[in-house]
Amino acid sequence: MKPYKTPISALVLIHTPDLQVLIMERADKAGFWQSVTGSVEGNETPCQAAIREVLEETGLDATQYDFQDWQATNVYEIYPHWQHRYAPGVTQNREHLFGLELPSQLPIKLAPDEHVRYEWVDWREAAKRVFSWTNVDALKRLGAKHHLVL
Repeated sequence: MKPYKTPISALVLIHTPDLQVLIMERADKAGFWQSVTGSVEGNETPCQAAIREVLEETGLDATQYDFQDWQATNVYEIYPHWQHRYAPGVTQNREHLFGLELPSQLPIKLAPDEHVRYEWVDWREAAKRVFSWTNVDALKRLGAKHHLVL
């Protein structure tokens, strides 16, 4: 049996200097768009998990670009359809936020078991399309860093 997921994760908002944001549609939930996200594994730090998840989900090496720990977290209720992945009684996840600025819209190599397609969209459009409020929060933070509001 696969071990339970750790209720600590990383969300990485991948974007270009002009705030085009990478969003990906989940393979296990049609119509659910998101940024790179994933749980820490073993003794990883959230930062190490973020770098690993970027590589696994996009094929990009985050350390080769402007990777930033935003020093921010969100706590959210785990969605019921994913509750079985966590130990009994675990209902909340702590998500650490990171940013990854690329010089331009680079080609992405999706992990087919995780995502079925990707798009580069304006950060405001991304905020309308992502399914989780924590992803919207990360997008608002990106805008605020550039003195823009949603």
